[in-house]
Amino acid sequence: MTYELLVPIFIMSSALIAIGLYAVMSKKNILKIILAADIVETGVNILIVAMGYLPGGTAPIENGNYPLYVDPVPQALVLTAIVIGVSVTALALAVAMGYYRKTGTIELDKEGVMKW
Repeated sequence: MTYELLVPIFIMSSALIAIGLYAVMSKKNILKIILAADIVETGVNILIVAMGYLPGGTAPIENGNYPLYVDPVPQALVLTAIVIGVSVTALALAVAMGYYRKTGTIELDKEGVMKW
């Protein structure tokens, strides 16, 4: 029973989170920022599911004499997070459409719009 198979999954999810965060901070296009936020969400979801994995574990619904069971709570949390993420993305796209109607562009570096 080893966790060696989880190392590539941790690396992949960390890379997705890092790429998404970089894109959120560096891009000026609203749609690219929304897509980058979805990439971060996917990386976090993969990380949560991987943390709940137990090598050699079985599903907790089986009736048997198994000493190891996989925890179903992370899977339930990720399922809920996916549903919430889809609705947040839909809301962000609606806000982006309103921004486009008001300004005529989806770029955030338009002069006078974003004063930092």
